[in-house]
Amino acid sequence: MRSRTVRPIKRRGQNKNTRGRNRQLEDTQPMPVIDPSKYMTGGSVRPMYSAERTHGERKSRTVSSGRRKSAGSSRYRRVVEQRSQVVRAPYPSSAQAARRRKPSRTGMSAVIYRLRNRPAEKAQYFDFELLIAVVFLMCFGLVMLYSTSAYEAQTTIGDDMYYFSKQALIGLLGFVVMYAVSKIDYHLYGAFAVEIFVFSIFLMALVKTPLGVETNGARRWIQLPGNMTLQPAEITKIAVILFISYELCRLGKKAASIEGIIRVFVFGAIASGGVLFLTENLSTAIIVMAITCVLIFVIHPKTKPFLAILGIGVAAGAVLIAILAVTAANSDNFRLQRILSWLNPEATADSGSFQVMQGLYAIGSGGFFGKGLGNSTQKLGIIPEAQNDWILVIICEELGVLGVIVILCLFGFLLYRLMFIAQNAPDLYGSLIATGIFAHIALQVILNIAVVTGILPSTGIILPFISYGGTAVAFLMAEMGIALGISRKIRFEE
Repeated sequence: MRSRTVRPIKRRGQNKNTRGRNRQLEDTQPMPVIDPSKYMTGGSVRPMYSAERTHGERKSRTVSSGRRKSAGSSRYRRVVEQRSQVVRAPYPSSAQAARRRKPSRTGMSAVIYRLRNRPAEKAQYFDFELLIAVVFLMCFGLVMLYSTSAYEAQTTIGDDMYYFSKQALIGLLGFVVMYAVSKIDYHLYGAFAVEIFVFSIFLMALVKTPLGVETNGARRWIQLPGNMTLQPAEITKIAVILFISYELCRLGKKAASIEGIIRVFVFGAIASGGVLFLTENLSTAIIVMAITCVLIFVIHPKTKPFLAILGIGVAAGAVLIAILAVTAANSDNFRLQRILSWLNPEATADSGSFQVMQGLYAIGSGGFFGKGLGNSTQKLGIIPEAQNDWILVIICEELGVLGVIVILCLFGFLLYRLMFIAQNAPDLYGSLIATGIFAHIALQVILNIAVVTGILPSTGIILPFISYGGTAVAFLMAEMGIALGISRKIRFEE
């Protein structure tokens, strides 16, 4: 009996050739009878094509796991994109009115621009004044570092160029880092500000591991290959500047509320507490907390509450110091002993306040014009490690008050350029970063001068760009690179 066929339905656009091909596949054959006994094993039916099904299941599982991984990575990409949008947000409406008119070029940048004679549409701003200030400070610091450390390096190490050569090499690498960082879009730091902040805390925690290095009774460094060390607290300064600026941009108007201030303050306290308890560095912890407070102060529309809090803090500190002077006279805590030595330096001139008194002798003997470069006597083993925290007193002894005034003018010009960048940054995030760098350098200079002159108790605050310190110089140059990168985004009226 002839098998039954199903005639196809004619479709539009179907030619004769294709119709003939399809006719061969149109006749359907009778379905063969399947014998279940061939596939029976032990009373159960074995599924056909089991190997193919198992392979398909494995393939589907692999695809699903790959989808999970891709979903996680895509979720992280979305988070990074959201952060990038946050840090690219413009200024608030109240600040936009004051920034409608773009500033004009002034100073060295205007001179260099005119010499180049480039069209206005192709001009790209670069803060040459800031770069010149950094170059002058670094060169001046190298000269004074050699003058201060040559005697001690020769007597202890046998090479009078030891400290100078290391600082010069780090300075050259710092300029390379500064140039490389200035080419990076600073919004990228905001996209990864959280990771940078967490990474800085992790590095400080490594100080408590066997990787930590102890020098002169302080455990603040991490051992690196090649007999090199790293001070994680310096990374934390940059991490706090980038992260707190991002948080303030993310909070927006809520940053001025009590909840927003508490949230940002808590993050600053976490970083400051990590510096204090993980690296036992009180001076850097104070600077980290002060940077956070300055950024909160800048973003807040009111000033009187901060002045009231500052007045209360100063009064409470004075009362606490007066109580400690009476009750902690026999304490073994070295920080309390420093406070007591600061309150009565003449009584502990041979122990706790020895450096302070010798520094004051150096400042007094220098006069206004100084003894001359290289003619200091306090650096000849009297003030220990004068090239670190106490290099300013040697400068004052050799170059006099006039030399210190020159340094302060250089720092003042550097801070002025940072303020200029902060005022003219294209968005709020760039302005806050420049403000944080300004606060960092200003606080460090003020605290160093206050310590060496006996205004504040002795702490380990170095003078930026001048004191000896590899990690500090490298990350200061990185901060200058970030500031220069912000200046590249400034647009001017030509």
